[in-house]
Amino acid sequence: MPKYVEPVSRLIEELSKLPGIGPKTAQRLAFHMLSSPRDEVVRLAEAMIDARTKTRQCSVCFNITVDDPCEICSSADRDRTTICVVEYPRDVIAIERTGEYKGLYHVLHGVLSPMDGIGPNDIKLRELVARMKEPVSEVIVATDPNVEGEATAMYIARIAHTINVRTTRLAHGLPVGGDLEYADEVTLSRALEGRKEI
Repeated sequence: MPKYVEPVSRLIEELSKLPGIGPKTAQRLAFHMLSSPRDEVVRLAEAMIDARTKTRQCSVCFNITVDDPCEICSSADRDRTTICVVEYPRDVIAIERTGEYKGLYHVLHGVLSPMDGIGPNDIKLRELVARMKEPVSEVIVATDPNVEGEATAMYIARIAHTINVRTTRLAHGLPVGGDLEYADEVTLSRALEGRKEI
């Protein structure tokens, strides 16, 4: 059976290690790179190396940053009494896009998942507890509405309760433009629980 030459095989193998990239997609990406102008491929490689070598985790919130502390943690315009807890740095960007939230963040870099061997010491929970002992009035838990996200939210709420910090959870429900007939039972239940007076 014919095989690709070693550099191409290696490129396909490395690309297939990326999340969401299977062997066929890795192969398409590899051949796209091979047919692209050399300077485009060099720019891509340099961008990956720069992103990996010039960024770090903020020592306060654990978001990805170039400067430490990050721009959000060092801003005097942010509400320092509110912390929004998210799973990953991409979640910070999603919330920031709304323009509604003006507090600080805490990035856990994962969620509790005993089935996968991920416990409280495997994510940034200890650091969150230390931050909650500062003058914090509210912790908003913005983990995903799945089993692991809910378990993590409950764990954080229990700890916050012992420190007398108010804990809230992002409301979950129907998306704008969604149809009731296509919503699952859990989504509809959450929408009913989170209803507001109009």
